[in-house]
Amino acid sequence: MATASLTHRHSNLQAMTKKIVIIGPESTGKSTLCKQLAEHYKTIWCPEFAREYLLKYGMNYTYDNLLTIAEGQVALEDKYESEVRSRESEARNIMTHDSRLTTHHSLLFIDTDMYVMKVWCEFVFGNCHRFILDQIVEREYDLYLLCNTDLPWEKDELREYPDIETRNKLYLVYKDLMINQAVPWAVISGNYEQRLQKAITVVDNFLSKK
Repeated sequence: MATASLTHRHSNLQAMTKKIVIIGPESTGKSTLCKQLAEHYKTIWCPEFAREYLLKYGMNYTYDNLLTIAEGQVALEDKYESEVRSRESEARNIMTHDSRLTTHHSLLFIDTDMYVMKVWCEFVFGNCHRFILDQIVEREYDLYLLCNTDLPWEKDELREYPDIETRNKLYLVYKDLMINQAVPWAVISGNYEQRLQKAITVVDNFLSKK
C-alpha cells in the first residue's frame, strides 16, 4: 500500500511539470523574460542554443546549419527538462515526510522552440526541415508567451532585423501560428517590468486552473 501511494505521488508530480515557452521575433525580450520568470518561480530556464552556436561559428549560416541548431535546441531542452524531473524527485521525497505538501508545480521556462526554427527556416530560406516539423507535432508544451515588438530594438551582433516593419511581419507570423495550435497562449507587451508582471499573471492564472 505504501509503495503504491509513493508511486501515485510520483506520477502526480510528473503530471504537474509545466513547460512554458517564450517566443517571438528578435529583440523582444525573450531571454530576459525567461530569466526573470525563472527567478520569480525559483526554477530554471532553457536558453536559446542558436546564440551559443552563432557566437562560435558566425552569422554566415546555411539552411543545413539551421537543422544543426534545431537538433541542438531539442537536446538542450531535454537536458533542462531532465533537471526539472530531478527536482521533482527531491520534492517527492519531501512529500513522503510531510503530508501537508500536496501540490508542487515544477516549471521549465524555455527560450525558443521549434516554431521559432520553423519561422526562421521559412523566412530566410523558404523551406523547413522535416525534423523541425516532426518535432512540432511530437513535443508537448503547456503554455506559450508571445512577446510583442513594442520594445525598442537593441543592437546585437547576432540580430538581423533592426527595421520594425520586418519584426512586425514576423510577429504576425508567430501570432498566426499561435492562433492555429491548441496550447494556451498570451501576448506579452509593454516595457520590461510590465511584461514581467503580465507574464506572472498569465502563468499564475494558468497554474490555478490545473
